[in-house]
Amino acid sequence: MEHTEAEQLDAEAVARSLAGDTAAFDRLIEKYQRRAVAVAYRLLGNLDDALEVTQDAFLKAYRSLGTLSEPMRFGAWLIRIVSNLSLNFRRGRHKNLSLATHEDDESGVHEDRIADPTKARTEPHDPVQSSETQNAISAAIHALPEQQRLALVLFALEALPQKEVAEIMQCSVEMVKWNVFQARKTLKETLAEYLEE
Repeated sequence: MEHTEAEQLDAEAVARSLAGDTAAFDRLIEKYQRRAVAVAYRLLGNLDDALEVTQDAFLKAYRSLGTLSEPMRFGAWLIRIVSNLSLNFRRGRHKNLSLATHEDDESGVHEDRIADPTKARTEPHDPVQSSETQNAISAAIHALPEQQRLALVLFALEALPQKEVAEIMQCSVEMVKWNVFQARKTLKETLAEYLEE
């Protein structure tokens, strides 16, 4: 099975990294960097902050590699570190956070492009309305309680399996389902005027 092979490759890369092979850790960075940045960006709403948190997460992962009990679960472990650092960063900067990141919109950076740069976006005829909708969605996601936001980002937006999300969040699969359900319900209510159009 391909997934098992990928996990085995991660375990080998972790073992080589612990033995002093820095190129092996570089390969882990290359493999998980896009997902790590995407998760941090969706939790923080700012690309510069997401890049800073991702860099800190890889540094922390490298320094703590010896404590990883299941090397084949490196990906889930790393995303847990990214998530925790993002939430801590957000708490520390809560008063300064801008929910609608106009700077990002002006430079053409949108959440879906961060999540999957290869995905082509179909723009509506009215770019102002598109930007307004994008800002409303981003603000609504950032207004969710932490656990709901994290579950939604990891499961619905990053498309991780529920079991892996549960592992990252250190909770049950049922709790992941509940958090995603509550997040979607809240977003549906908050964004009702945009969904009707």
